[in-house]
Amino acid sequence: MKVFLDSAVAASWALPAGCPKAQGVTTNPTLVLQAGLPVTLATYTGLLQAVADVGLAELMLQLPRPDVSEALQWQTSLQRTAADAGVTLTIKLPCHSDWLGCIAAMRTQQQPILLTGLSNPVQLLWAQAQQAQYVAPYVGRLAADGRDVWPFMQACVAVQQAGGPALLAASIKSPEVLTQLIACGGAAVTLPPASLAAWAGDALTDAAMAQFERDVASSLIL
Repeated sequence: MKVFLDSAVAASWALPAGCPKAQGVTTNPTLVLQAGLPVTLATYTGLLQAVADVGLAELMLQLPRPDVSEALQWQTSLQRTAADAGVTLTIKLPCHSDWLGCIAAMRTQQQPILLTGLSNPVQLLWAQAQQAQYVAPYVGRLAADGRDVWPFMQACVAVQQAGGPALLAASIKSPEVLTQLIACGGAAVTLPPASLAAWAGDALTDAAMAQFERDVASSLIL
């Protein structure tokens, strides 16, 4: 399973020992705003260069508006920067018919796309028909809405296994949810760097290590 860092703060991308290697970074206008940055082409260009500078392989960027002309302008500029930096670029777009023009425009450019925010199986089938490379349901939001997310995740994996969009699960709130996503065969997840750092260790592991140390010390005085 690939791990993408869900943050527009480049300083947070350095992970402590014990974390899996991150494949890349994914972001959206909300995360860019939370990082204190404007949602502009210049900001996105800077994020591409920052990803390259830290040695990550991929960046997923969400376009701000369903304006086809603007989308093509941004995609052309960003893809050029990505190619120069050696970074794989995926364009994120909401899974909504308002964005159909932009989705079609990205296809004409052979631009890999991720459809984000899908929440039900009809949207999943629509995303498949749009030839998206990834779909990104917000697992935590769906669960908070009282929905049983796991049949939907299994459906996403079934479509993935049939050659459709790969499942990139977002809004992961606990290691238990991450466990279930790994077990059901999700292709990727997005996680805040702070969550990865927090889950890299475990109190049970620490307790076992302490027991081993005590037992080694006891064995030496027998």
